[in-house]
Amino acid sequence: MRPIHAHPATCALVIAVALFAVTFAFQVTTRAQGSDPRHGREVFRFDTFGDEQLWTTVLRMHEVIPTIDPVTALGVGLKVDVDALPREVLDAILTNANGLLTDPATTVALLKLNAVVGVKGQVNDAGELTSIGITCALCHSTVDDSLMPGIGGRLDGWANRDLNVGAIVALSPALDDALKNEFSMWGPGKYDPRHHAFDGMNLIPLNSPSLPIVIPSIYGLRGVGFETYTGDGPISYWNAYVGIGQMGGKGNFVDPRIGLVIHQSPDLVTPKLEALLAYQLSLRTPEPPRGSFDRQAANRGRQLFRNEAGCATCHQGPTFTDVLNGASRQVPLLHDANEIGTEPEYASRSATNRYRTTPLRGLWQHPPYFHDGSAPDLPAVVEHYNQRFGLNLDAQQKSDLVEYLKTL
Repeated sequence: MRPIHAHPATCALVIAVALFAVTFAFQVTTRAQGSDPRHGREVFRFDTFGDEQLWTTVLRMHEVIPTIDPVTALGVGLKVDVDALPREVLDAILTNANGLLTDPATTVALLKLNAVVGVKGQVNDAGELTSIGITCALCHSTVDDSLMPGIGGRLDGWANRDLNVGAIVALSPALDDALKNEFSMWGPGKYDPRHHAFDGMNLIPLNSPSLPIVIPSIYGLRGVGFETYTGDGPISYWNAYVGIGQMGGKGNFVDPRIGLVIHQSPDLVTPKLEALLAYQLSLRTPEPPRGSFDRQAANRGRQLFRNEAGCATCHQGPTFTDVLNGASRQVPLLHDANEIGTEPEYASRSATNRYRTTPLRGLWQHPPYFHDGSAPDLPAVVEHYNQRFGLNLDAQQKSDLVEYLKTL
């Protein structure tokens, strides 16, 4: 669903509407500074924005989930909040009493306890799952595995790189085989936000074939500016796009740059963007684990980063990005794909057709790297730029740069 050639007056209207959308998101950002993050945490963790209209009414996932046991659910990356589990449930899980972890009924019981991170289920008195919705935490939270792998304390803002959204959605009995196959190819930790949108009744095709991107961590966002890979807009713009068009929440979203217009009433998303943003901005970048990097090598790498390697030319200041160096706060500074040597197709499906400089935060925590996950680790990132820009770094310099990146 791409914009078409139009009369100049129409183009002017398109630009005006797009600027209105971005300006609105900036206004939300400004107001969020004084909001209570605790309210936003509840929105982030537990608010579905009415997206049961997609996950229950259209995809009929409430028919599928009761057939899935906890072992299988954990295997596709779903997480369980240990703090939501009563003591007797914890003990039963640890001992796998009566085959608890291989019983699909346990999955429904965990949903009734509101213990599955990012998934909200309604269970009736007969123990039947009647509806399913999802929240922001599904993709952008994980757990610390304190009880066992996949079950532990919440880590909000950490991308769930185990989550196989495509495999989960492909279980829907409402989708045809071609669409299921396409979703199944995404793999863990990836999602394609430019493949389709949901307008409250139907899945609308946007682009094909699918090009899934790495689910990003969302901590350390304060002061960054344009947070998406392609700099389409500030955080609240993207929250609205995802909450309405991807999660399936009820709301209004308009961006003629990508030819997408969704109107639904009542709007359950827009009134909560301010609180949601306040919580997102409160999520701090996790410190690297003690002993996880060589401090002397990292000090040498910092000098390389700032000087010989030239990384700081684009990765500037405390946020390590130059995206706010545009003509104004509403206009991001972006880069063509060929300038940085990354694949161009995903950018061509965005509202900007370009990429923003990645803000480097918590790099030790979230491989793979680049929007498409094409760099499996930090040495691969350094080698990419070493070759792209002809830096001629030797093995020791590349190793020192990696050690520095581990500290961010």
